[in-house]
Amino acid sequence: MASSDVKQKLGTLDKDSFVSLLTKLIGESVFVQNNPPELIPVEDKVVKHVLDVLLPYSTTNGGGPLIVNHVAYFPGRGNLIVEYPGTEPGKILSFVGMHMDVVTANPNDWEFDPFSLGIDGDKLRGRGTTDCLGHVALVTELMKKLGETKPKLKSTVVAVFIANEENSSITGVGVDALVKDKLLDKLKNGPLFWIDTADKQPCIGTGGMIPWKLHVTGKLFHSGLAHKAINPLELAMEALKEIQQRFYKDFPPHPQEQVYGFATPSTMKPTQWSYPGGGINQIPAECTISGDVRLTPFYNVKDAMQKLQQYVDDINKNIEKLDSRGPVSKFVLPDENLRGSLTLTFNEPMSGVACNLDSRGFHVLCKATEEVVGHVKPYSITGSLPLIRELQDEGFDVQTSGYGIMATYHAKNEYCLLSDMCQGYDVFISIISQLED
Repeated sequence: MASSDVKQKLGTLDKDSFVSLLTKLIGESVFVQNNPPELIPVEDKVVKHVLDVLLPYSTTNGGGPLIVNHVAYFPGRGNLIVEYPGTEPGKILSFVGMHMDVVTANPNDWEFDPFSLGIDGDKLRGRGTTDCLGHVALVTELMKKLGETKPKLKSTVVAVFIANEENSSITGVGVDALVKDKLLDKLKNGPLFWIDTADKQPCIGTGGMIPWKLHVTGKLFHSGLAHKAINPLELAMEALKEIQQRFYKDFPPHPQEQVYGFATPSTMKPTQWSYPGGGINQIPAECTISGDVRLTPFYNVKDAMQKLQQYVDDINKNIEKLDSRGPVSKFVLPDENLRGSLTLTFNEPMSGVACNLDSRGFHVLCKATEEVVGHVKPYSITGSLPLIRELQDEGFDVQTSGYGIMATYHAKNEYCLLSDMCQGYDVFISIISQLED
């Protein structure tokens, strides 16, 4: 089918139908908050509403073209694969990543009820409107329109709605399990558009993330007799300074960061500090600094973790050579055979992504964005998106975009704009049209 015919047949977003569906999805957002062990989402509550829209156009109900596959690895926590068959075997494009769980929301902190859709002019307000139930509703409307109008496309169009995106500590629930079971293998034959970013522009790069914790052990003593103590706070500050200096030497700004438009290079910094407590006149025995590394995708996360551990090992071996603070500040007490020490631990790391800028998927996304939004300005962030690097490593041509509001991601008073979602629908239609040619 000619691209102009595709656009004419699929038209524009049915706003009333979209808002009606989104109202139901946001009404379920309280049940799909993802913060285990207290809050385990029940994504099938969202799946039910998506199925209510799509099953009338499916092979399941007889006569419809949509092939619908509901796949759950845990009770109530389903994924949904929806396929609109094309005429040319192997020619395919997919929209993936629209997740049906949300981050938590405390109604007491919001200016409106986070768990019901509010409409304020162009604003659609509620938890999940931007991240990511708005995209669930948007792609559902796209698949519904395909099932309804039945355009004769060369390409098969697949939508994959997923469970468990907001918590990487639990695996085997969402897209990782679908990939492991080879249920998405055929999507490797065409561009895969991950629909879970914001601001209507292609996101071409994300950062890796390494959460770290540095536990520092000293010796507790009265602060008036500081020469008999090993101050873990001072040791932590000096050690962290040394670690950071070595990190920035080993992981300097990379030339590719300018090509991809990263706002910052890789960073390693503290974000939290804790100690057991005690009197103001007491030097504590220990403290802990926590933080993260944000690593641009041109460096390897495992290499960075090994380097950080190496820095800490070197400091422990040579702790008496570390700069100290003041005439009696010291990190070794030879008479007592005591040495301060550092212990470094990591939480689950995440790798960053650099999308393939030479792929057809990237070019059609850019052209569609320019055509619909009026300009195209791909961007990169050292914020992290889970799951997509794993897809890229498995051989999928991953491109990312989204139509929510970046400033409201995981934030209080979340909202999206109906006009942005309408443009998102038009971008999808342009992508499909271009890939027909």
